[in-house]
Amino acid sequence: MVKKVTLRQMGGSVGATLPKDMADRLHVGPGDEVFVIETEQGILLTPYDPTFEKAMAAYDRTAKQYRNALRELAK
Repeated sequence: MVKKVTLRQMGGSVGATLPKDMADRLHVGPGDEVFVIETEQGILLTPYDPTFEKAMAAYDRTAKQYRNALRELAK
């Protein structure tokens, strides 16, 4: 879905307002954090942390190796 928004001056920053229906679909609201990623095509605005998947992959690799230690720490 493509929507046109107008950028506005907000203090020392520039901000955009998301249309309500788009914010509802993304499950974001006032006070939520979103991530802005520069791409070759422009700007990607996402509620999902792009580094989270890398962190979970690293956890999966080490969890198998240290399964017993993690089990003991969980007690």
